[in-house]
Amino acid sequence: MIGEPDRVEELRALLATTAPLVEVEVSDGDEEEDLDIYDAIFDLNFDDDSEIMERYAPLRNKPVFVSALKQQLSEAVYVSGSKIRCMLFGINALTVFINQPLWEISLFRKFETPELEKIMQQLGINFLPVEDRVGLVKARVIFMIINEACFTLQEGTASIEAIDEAMKLGTNYPFGPFEWCDKIGITHVFETLAALYEDTKDERYKVCPLLKTKYLRNETFYKKKKQQVKEEDEW
Repeated sequence: MIGEPDRVEELRALLATTAPLVEVEVSDGDEEEDLDIYDAIFDLNFDDDSEIMERYAPLRNKPVFVSALKQQLSEAVYVSGSKIRCMLFGINALTVFINQPLWEISLFRKFETPELEKIMQQLGINFLPVEDRVGLVKARVIFMIINEACFTLQEGTASIEAIDEAMKLGTNYPFGPFEWCDKIGITHVFETLAALYEDTKDERYKVCPLLKTKYLRNETFYKKKKQQVKEEDEW
């Protein structure tokens, strides 16, 4: 596994349940490391460092799972100019999406679906094959809802708390849109929406100005507020 600690730990926790006999090693992505010694590679940071594709490409028949929300696998391969000999799969590797009973996985080559089925069976993870597109499926839906919630908040129609409560009660979602955004990270939400809009030019993905401002200031919707209350109590 290669990735941020929280993502690595989330995947490690999932595999400890679904495939307890699988031996996991965490790598820092050292360029000198021999990647051929591993049976499979999970790069959970690939969206933000896709230049590493040149190292994965020549790994003949090696399953390589990469985070592929902000760009298509096809685009990453095209930009790298590499001949792909590995089995390349795209996953949603953002926090809270990893430790799930069902994954969505895109394939660079669809004819490798039988091999993917065998690998996922060994890992004990159910999956659905999806098209190689920016945002995959679940993130597209949730991030669009977050964006619409930001428009509602910006217009002053309802408060953060009211919008979150209404969404949870109305749709039975585990979190409201602003809770989702804080847990996932506003940087990933903004950058994925921006990539979606660039890819589709669909107005549904055009980033709300409020969300953009929060992104530029690296602000959250809830945590800053709680910290402010804590500081006032201490004062």
